[in-house]
Amino acid sequence: MEYIDWQDFQKVDIRVGTIIAVDDFPEARRPAYKLQIDLGAHLGVKKSSAQITDLYRPETLIGKQVLAVVNFPAKQIGPIMSECLVTGLHRDDGSVVLATVDLPLPNGARLA
Repeated sequence: MEYIDWQDFQKVDIRVGTIIAVDDFPEARRPAYKLQIDLGAHLGVKKSSAQITDLYRPETLIGKQVLAVVNFPAKQIGPIMSECLVTGLHRDDGSVVLATVDLPLPNGARLA
């Protein structure tokens, strides 16, 4: 494991946002959804893709608050431009569990 210092950690801008739209992403190499995430008035709505189809259905994702890295450069993923990275953790079977908050927060709140 490589250690980082506090200044390195502070460079990563992780915000809470609410998933407001979910679409299938049939063009993805591995099963994924296209997400629209409301990150608050300052950041607006950002697009992302997420390989979370093993554990989540679109209807269960709407309204869910997730943690997203918002200061990576945009990245072309197939036909969409991903504007943020939705975070999650891998289970032993390879499926991804989304990183979420346990109480509601205002969209755009920064991880402290």
